[in-house]
Amino acid sequence: MRHPPRLLLLLLAWTCSLQSIHPFVSSYEFTVDGSVLELDESNFDSAISAFELILVDFYAPWCGHCKRLAPELDAAAPILARLDKPIVVAKLDADKFKKFASKYEIDGIPTLKLFTRGTPVEYTGPRKADLLVRYLKKFATPDVSLLESDSAVNKFVEVAGTNFPIYIGFGLDESIISKLATKYKPKAWFSVAKGFSEEVMIAYDFDKVPALVSIHPNYNEQSIFYGPFEEEFLENFIKQSLLPLSLPINYETLKLLKDEERNIVLTIVNDETDEKSWKLFKLLKAAASANRDLIFGYVGVKQWGEFTDIFDVNKKTKLPKMVVWNRDEEYFSVLGSESLEDEDQGSQITRFLEGYREGRTEKKSISGPSFIGFINSMIGIGTVCIIVFVVAVLILIQTIGKDKEDNGPQKMHTGAKVDAACSSPMESEAYLADDKED
Repeated sequence: MRHPPRLLLLLLAWTCSLQSIHPFVSSYEFTVDGSVLELDESNFDSAISAFELILVDFYAPWCGHCKRLAPELDAAAPILARLDKPIVVAKLDADKFKKFASKYEIDGIPTLKLFTRGTPVEYTGPRKADLLVRYLKKFATPDVSLLESDSAVNKFVEVAGTNFPIYIGFGLDESIISKLATKYKPKAWFSVAKGFSEEVMIAYDFDKVPALVSIHPNYNEQSIFYGPFEEEFLENFIKQSLLPLSLPINYETLKLLKDEERNIVLTIVNDETDEKSWKLFKLLKAAASANRDLIFGYVGVKQWGEFTDIFDVNKKTKLPKMVVWNRDEEYFSVLGSESLEDEDQGSQITRFLEGYREGRTEKKSISGPSFIGFINSMIGIGTVCIIVFVVAVLILIQTIGKDKEDNGPQKMHTGAKVDAACSSPMESEAYLADDKED
C-alpha cells in the first residue's frame, strides 16, 4: 500500500513533463504557438474542427522527401501562426496510421492537405518555406477583398501573385459574388473594386461596368464577363475561367480536372517545348476562347509517354494528333481530322471541332488507366514498403551469394533506395511556375 502514492506522483510528474514539450493543452485542446502539431487518429478530428485553417502533412518517418519537407514546415509554421487569421501546421504519420490516412485519399507521401472548417483540399503549391507562406496567405484573407482605389487594385494583384487565377468585379456589388467567392476560395482570389479610374479600365481592357475580369497571371491570360450576373451564368464563367485556355496535361493538372464535367480536346505532340508546338498552342488558345464548353489540353510524348500511349500513340502515329476525351475510358477521333498537317493548322482545328460537334466521329476505348485510374495510379505507402522490402531482400541474397564467391565481406546501403521510393510520382510534374523552385 506504500507504492500507489509514489506511483501517482511519478505519473503526475510524467504528465507534466509531456505537457511542457507537447503542443497540446489537453487531449482535445490545442494551442497555436508556432510549432508543428503532431496528430494521431485519436485527436485528428478534434484538430481539424478546432481550427478554421490547418495544413496537415501526411508523412512517413523513413521517407527522404518527408525529411526534407519537415524543416520547411517548421520554418513556415510560426509565420503562419502569426497571421491575422492563423493557419496551423500539423503532421500525421501516414505509415503508422495507414487505415486512418486512407480516409483522406493519401496516395503518396508526403501529401499536404489544407483543411478549411474541416473540409480538405490538396495543397499543390510550392514547398519551400517562404513560397509556401506566400501561397497560403490567400486562405487567411477575406473571401472577397474590397478595393477602393487604383493603387488598391494594383496592390491586390501584386499580393495575389501567380499561383491562382484572380477575379476582380469592377462596379460589381459584393453580395452578387460573395457566395461563389466562398465556394471557390480554395482555387482563386476574389475582389470587388468601387473606386477606380479610366486608366484602370484601359489596363484591364474593359469598357463598361459592371464587369468581372478574370486574370491568369501565370499564363498571361485575361477574360471579361459582362453578365448576365445571375448565379448560374456567373458560376459558369468562374468555373470555365479557373483553368487556362490551353492546359498542359500532367499529374498535377489531371487532379485539377477531377471536378470538371467538360470533355477535353486533347492535342498530342512529340515535344511540348519545340517551337512548332508553341505556335500550335497559341492556335489552341484561340479555339478555346470560342469553345468554353470544352477544355483544351496538350501533352508531349517526350514529356509523358505513358499517358499518350493510352490513345494508341506509337512510333508510326502522325503527330500532332487531336482527340476528344471524356476523362474516362472513351475518346473520339474525328473522321478525316485524326492528325494535323504543318500548314494552316488553325483551319484544321476549326474543321476538327466542326466534325466533333456534327457527330462525324469514331468512338474508341483507351488502352490503359481511365482518368480516375491515372489519378489513383500513384504508388500507395503500403505498396512502396512491400516493393522496397522485396528489392532489399533480393539485393541482400545476391550480395550474400557474391560474398561467398569473393570470400570478402561487403556493405550494402539501401537508404537511398527507400528515399527515392517514398514520394509520389506527381512530385516530378509541375503545373505552377513557383513549384519548379522546389
